[in-house]
Amino acid sequence: MYLNRKNFILSGISATMGSLYARDWTGTNPTRYPDPDVLVLDPAFGKYRLGNASIRRVYTSPDMLWAEGPAWNGVGKYLIWSDIPNDRQLRWIQDDGRVNDFRKPSGNSNGNTFDFQGRQLSCEHGNRRVVRYERNGKLTVLADRFGGKEFNAPNDIVVHPDGGIWFTDPGYGSLMNYEGNRADTGSVMPIQKEAVYRIDPKSGTVSKVTDEIFKPNGLCFSPDYSKLYVADTGASHYPEAPREIKVWNVTAKNTLTGGKTFASMKLETEGKVLEGGADGIRCDKDGNLWSSAGWAGHGFDGVHVFEPKEGKRIGQILLPEICSNLCFGGIKRNRLFMTASQSVYSLYVETQGAHHC
Repeated sequence: MYLNRKNFILSGISATMGSLYARDWTGTNPTRYPDPDVLVLDPAFGKYRLGNASIRRVYTSPDMLWAEGPAWNGVGKYLIWSDIPNDRQLRWIQDDGRVNDFRKPSGNSNGNTFDFQGRQLSCEHGNRRVVRYERNGKLTVLADRFGGKEFNAPNDIVVHPDGGIWFTDPGYGSLMNYEGNRADTGSVMPIQKEAVYRIDPKSGTVSKVTDEIFKPNGLCFSPDYSKLYVADTGASHYPEAPREIKVWNVTAKNTLTGGKTFASMKLETEGKVLEGGADGIRCDKDGNLWSSAGWAGHGFDGVHVFEPKEGKRIGQILLPEICSNLCFGGIKRNRLFMTASQSVYSLYVETQGAHHC
């Protein structure tokens, strides 16, 4: 059975576009299976939905202002993420679910990941740079400027098997006072044109791979690394910017070709048009793209899942908060972690993340 956007009956309660009941996130009153907030919009998503898995809120705090950049450490079996305005990183440890401050200050870090040597990489809004935490605890600055100028505010980051580090620089952190040093340029464009960059693993040279996008935000590779997906959130500052996820072909020389729209974030449902945006994105092993979604309210905010061939939306995970980012983790890499405003959620799914983080 799959749930579509028509009315369905849940325990005698009529619901539309997901559950409207007062969900108990403490777990005292469990959610009935299958979880009504995991929507199968197309039968293709049915195989990825676990019937006996529900969305769990693994952590929430009124002190957390904006959770972003989740990354799973397979060796330590823990999840880290950034609380950007509070200038800290937090860690959730799987064995007992405890949460503690992992790094403070963190340079108002946003996106995080781990390289193929297990070292943590972070994008710092406050210091406008990309850094690596070494095994001995020292910090290495990997990139802090391009073309003689500082970056705007590096945002999200991924690694390639060749050791290259790819990151986006949309400039959000430098446009907000509480996330670091504001760039007072008198323009919605911060210090320089928003772009996607690559750090060469041998020379450390930073190259611009594309600026054919308004504000590049979340990014990820396809399972075979032949494609690069990037969420464009330029509509936040550029009225003409589309709310979409773009895709490029990755060449053997680490350049991008054939940039085009992969999926639109505009959602038409029951006579309504919900226009929110994507942020963090990740692919599963089958090439489906899982995108955080927010700023459009109930029925939109959460996670949207797109199949790889035509960018068709096939599933949704509805959350009560704006979802900023996501990653696959857990022992089998089949647990989806979602950072959402003041909380972190998780859901077991019937697939695995395409990559280690």
